[in-house]
Amino acid sequence: MQPMPGTLYIVATPIGNLEDITQRALRVLSEVDLIACEDTRHTRKLLNHFSIQTKTISYHEHNECERAEELCALIESGKDVALVSDAGTPLISDPGFRVVNLAIERGIAVVPIPGVAAVIAALSAAGLASDRFFFAGFLPARKSARQAELEELRSLEATLIFYEAPHRIAATLRDALEVLGDRDAVVARELTKLHEEFARGTLSELAERFSGGQQTRGEIVLLISGSVGDLAEPRESTSKSLVDRVRHLEAEGADSKAALKQAARELGMKRDEAYRVMLTQKNRRST
Repeated sequence: MQPMPGTLYIVATPIGNLEDITQRALRVLSEVDLIACEDTRHTRKLLNHFSIQTKTISYHEHNECERAEELCALIESGKDVALVSDAGTPLISDPGFRVVNLAIERGIAVVPIPGVAAVIAALSAAGLASDRFFFAGFLPARKSARQAELEELRSLEATLIFYEAPHRIAATLRDALEVLGDRDAVVARELTKLHEEFARGTLSELAERFSGGQQTRGEIVLLISGSVGDLAEPRESTSKSLVDRVRHLEAEGADSKAALKQAARELGMKRDEAYRVMLTQKNRRST
């Protein structure tokens, strides 16, 4: 008689503060037969803190293919397996897709054990629009590729959220300013940890703040306000910035059409909306 298959649990773990782990996560981690970890040494510190003795096995980007097969075979034999990443929710810019996808293909139950995710923690306290957001994970390391991806996201009317390495945050802020325009943004650093920080301001302000010689440290979430959109009324400060920038470009010799196009791009506005703002300003002056 074939044994009943086990279950694959996707378990979220703390991103810094160990108090953020849930009671359900602790129970599952103590009851399963095996815990698949991105880094067994890192996870063992967490397990030891909570006196959990469950056996661990490595599961990371370099062994995903063979390990996914191995784990699913164990589950089919009746074992329960928990998948964890080094911090936060597995699969969110972390390994796990292959084993989850294979488990689904084989009819294995996949059960999420929800908890912390840095992207959600950052969004909840950033102060930017949270009704619509787009999480893009890590931007490319190369400048040209990074700018190309930002260009693809430029027109999205949703808060843009990225993970970024501390040694690249200054360059990323400069590229975002160049491609998206001077939007409101937040750099969330070391979330839930002792030195948690939310640096808020425009992209130009943040680019200047993080351009100093001292090395930025810690895990970083970068949030940038979305495109204003045709249906939204631009803020008065945005309208004034557009008018001032157009006049400045025209004074430098650009024709009105080219000046409007460039100013709209710098401010993250759609061309039609920028034209509407300029027309509104012109009508105000004529009345």
